[in-house]
Amino acid sequence: MGDYEKVIEIPSFFICPISLEIMKDPVTLSTGITYDRESIEKWLYTKKNVTCPITKQVLTDIELTPNHTLRRLIQSWCTINAPFGFERFPTPRLPISKSQILKLLRDSKSPSLQMQCLKRLKIIVIESDMNKRSMEAVGAAEYLVHIISNASTISILYNLRLSQTGLKSLFGKTGEFVQALTRVIQRATNFESRTYAILLLKSMFEVASPSQVMSLQPHFFIELKQILVNQISRKATKAALKLLIGVCPWGRNRIKAVEAGLVPILIDMLIDISEKRISEMVLMVLDQLCLSADGRAELLKHGAGLAVVSKKIFRVSPTASGRAVRILHSVAKLSGNSSVVQEMLHLGVVGKLCFVLQVDCGSKTSEKATEILKMHARAWKNSSCIPSNLVSSYPS
Repeated sequence: MGDYEKVIEIPSFFICPISLEIMKDPVTLSTGITYDRESIEKWLYTKKNVTCPITKQVLTDIELTPNHTLRRLIQSWCTINAPFGFERFPTPRLPISKSQILKLLRDSKSPSLQMQCLKRLKIIVIESDMNKRSMEAVGAAEYLVHIISNASTISILYNLRLSQTGLKSLFGKTGEFVQALTRVIQRATNFESRTYAILLLKSMFEVASPSQVMSLQPHFFIELKQILVNQISRKATKAALKLLIGVCPWGRNRIKAVEAGLVPILIDMLIDISEKRISEMVLMVLDQLCLSADGRAELLKHGAGLAVVSKKIFRVSPTASGRAVRILHSVAKLSGNSSVVQEMLHLGVVGKLCFVLQVDCGSKTSEKATEILKMHARAWKNSSCIPSNLVSSYPS
């Protein structure tokens, strides 16, 4: 701004109530208050507010109407006052309208226009949060699920970042959507599509009802296992693990996951992966699966099962240590026959549990460790396999 800026009074109605700067793209809400587009979109879509910033009224309609008259007035004023340092800003490009989006969606059903329309929709959805919400408002997701096998469709659906309401609606209206996404994970040759499909599933099951979670089919767990086996991306791995953490406690899902062969895969991951968060999540899933008899049997059948779980105590994080002790507790309490008890002793599991009692691992973890040691005190307490410096920690 020039030296004379101080003597130039900017009309108050040129100023955005949020940014307190001259508006470049004034738009008016249904409440009649005008804001700069960038500021109000951030308020509504990034910060997830549902009220008008000035009137505090709840917005039932978040249509942003361009105020062309005010914009032209501001541009003219800036031109006149250019000698005083006020730069005239260019006329903003109009955002895509809902009618334009609807036309693209309808045209996408035509085989000859499909690729062209999907490419344009992909650009639109990535462009702004306003476009995402406009696409959701016209029911773009419902249109797109019918051509879910197309790689561009998966990308658009993922980048839509559907609201919780939108996700619930999609889950309810299209019962086949989960199966369709599962097929994408199974058949897509493109790693990006498979990653987007698993991320979409994760988002959907965060809002699913218990009955929807309990109705999952066995092949769903088989495909999650393949995601973990193939390690197609870090995002996909974490999404698959988070999905398993969320769905395994419901109904017979633990059994389905065990029958899909997940336990040995999770143990192999614990051996190979050093990343803290993934290790924690793997242990959380294993903890769930070991609440079933078949899950514990699979853990014990794996040559490194008990050893690797025990090894993670103190090696990753307090969270991981807590989960590892919980797994050992399930095994010792519910599957602790004489051979398992002896294996735990010879693998150093008992010594590790004694060490847990010497270190501050949190009261719940210490309580679990104490319970395990007391359960099998007759077989373990006087064993020469426990290091002499840890024997004193053995609970009486």
